[in-house]
Amino acid sequence: MPPHCDSLDGPVVTAARQALDAGDVDLVLPFVSADGDAEVRAAFARVLPLRDSGPEAWETAQLWFFETVVRVHRAGEGAPYTGLKPAGLSVGPVIPLAERAVESGSSEQLADFLGSALRDQLKHRLDAVHELGTHRTESLDDERRYVHATLGFQVFSHHLYQAMTAGEHHESGTHSHAG
Repeated sequence: MPPHCDSLDGPVVTAARQALDAGDVDLVLPFVSADGDAEVRAAFARVLPLRDSGPEAWETAQLWFFETVVRVHRAGEGAPYTGLKPAGLSVGPVIPLAERAVESGSSEQLADFLGSALRDQLKHRLDAVHELGTHRTESLDDERRYVHATLGFQVFSHHLYQAMTAGEHHESGTHSHAG
C-alpha cells in the first residue's frame, strides 16, 4: 500500500490535526478502532494542555500525538506501525481517483482507470502464457515455465476477484477507511 494513512498529509493525521485545532478528540476517533479509543483519548488529554507551551513544545507534542494516532490506527488494521511518512509522497494514481470518487459520488473515472489497468495486465500476462505455450513441448524446463505462468495467471485472476468481492478493506471490519 502506498503511504497514505501514515503520512503527515494523510487522512489520519489530518483528522488528528483538526481534533487538536478544535479541541475535540471526537474528530479523530473514527480513524481508530474501539480498542484504541482509550489510548487516543489519553494521548489527547496529555497533549492539549501543551498548546500554550511555546511553538517548539507544541510542535513536539503534536508530532507525538500524530504518531500515537497513526500507530493505533495501524494496529486496528492489523498492520505494523513503521513511523510517520513525510507529506507530499506519491500515493500513486488510484488513491486520488478514489478520493475524488468519494467527494463527487461518482466512480466513473476510477472505474475507467482500473478497468484499463486490468485489461492491460490481463492481456500482458495472458500473452506471456501463450508465448510460453508455443515452446512448451521443446523441453521439460519449457513445460515447467508454461505451467508456472498458467497457474500464476489463474492465481492472479483469483486474487483480483477476491479483492473485488472482499467488502471492507479490513479483515477485522473495525472501520472502512483506506489506510
